Amino acid sequence: QVRLVESGGGLVQTGGSLRLSCAVSGISVRDNHMAWYRQAPGKERDWVATIQRDGRTFYDQSVKGRTSIFRSTAENTLLLQMTSLKPEDTAVYYCRAQTANDVFHWGQGTQVTVSS
Repeated sequence: QVRLVESGGGLVQTGGSLRLSCAVSGISVRDNHMAWYRQAPGKERDWVATIQRDGRTFYDQSVKGRTSIFRSTAENTLLLQMTSLKPEDTAVYYCRAQTANDVFHWGQGTQVTVSS
């Protein structure tokens, strides 16, 4: 059974940093495309960043340059390091796994709130 569990969210001031974690079980973070999404109140869920199986990373323009997506194969965990946080980064952050046969798995989300 595939399970994704996010953690690391919280309340932070503008300009602060957070590291989000997504503990994965049932599949390998190394062998699947992994991504972070976020959903602000009243808005659709938006893509934030992806790390592909081959290690290439991609970022939405809104976070590029102040966000890093990476994985720990030893802990089978997906991470998102965010710096220079802004109030518009406030959202529930979700991790997602895309398997080789295009099956998607989601975590339950972790709340990030950036105060102005």
